[in-house]
Amino acid sequence: MIHLDRELEQLKKSTTAMWVLVQSQIEKAYKALAANDKDLAREVIANEKRVNSMELKIDSDCEDLFALYSPVASDLRTVLATLKINTNLERIGDLAEGICKHILSEEKAFDKELLKASEIQEMYDVVIEIMKDVLKAYIKEDTKLARTIFKKDEILNEINMQATKNITEYIGSDISKIEAGLNFLSIIRKLERVGDQITNIAEEIIFSHEAKVLKHL
Repeated sequence: MIHLDRELEQLKKSTTAMWVLVQSQIEKAYKALAANDKDLAREVIANEKRVNSMELKIDSDCEDLFALYSPVASDLRTVLATLKINTNLERIGDLAEGICKHILSEEKAFDKELLKASEIQEMYDVVIEIMKDVLKAYIKEDTKLARTIFKKDEILNEINMQATKNITEYIGSDISKIEAGLNFLSIIRKLERVGDQITNIAEEIIFSHEAKVLKHL
């Protein structure tokens, strides 16, 4: 079983490396949005190939662990949780790419008034905070820290709901703002979905170490 322990440790390192890359993608997507940096947006889109490649490698490693070691108990839960975490991380990468595509679709920078009305800075701050917290929980196997994410995700949901109202009012004030407003609303929704994916990861960390299934609760 010593070999299995080594393989599980390597799997954890690979997943952590993918996590760091995906978090960087989200950070760059926001910087591109705030600065209307289209070159940075293109960089995020190009990097999505790396995210996809890492996802496929981790999936393959998990399959090899099943085939070679037939893990049981906590080891089995670790591999199963890693498969799901891997999928969630890839989806976060997709969302970062989607945000950047919206940035590129706009000829001009998004209106500063729109950025303020949507509270996107506050939303971004929460997203990065919970990504860092869940990564720490994953590395340290800290289920208590993982549980703190659920409350913070509610903050994202509240901002998303208020942003929808504020952007609707923004669009209503000037019909020429419709396209930009709808594009920006899509960005807000993608950030909110990042929170959902991180929450899913927190649930998998708890499942892995406590054998408790929180899905649908």
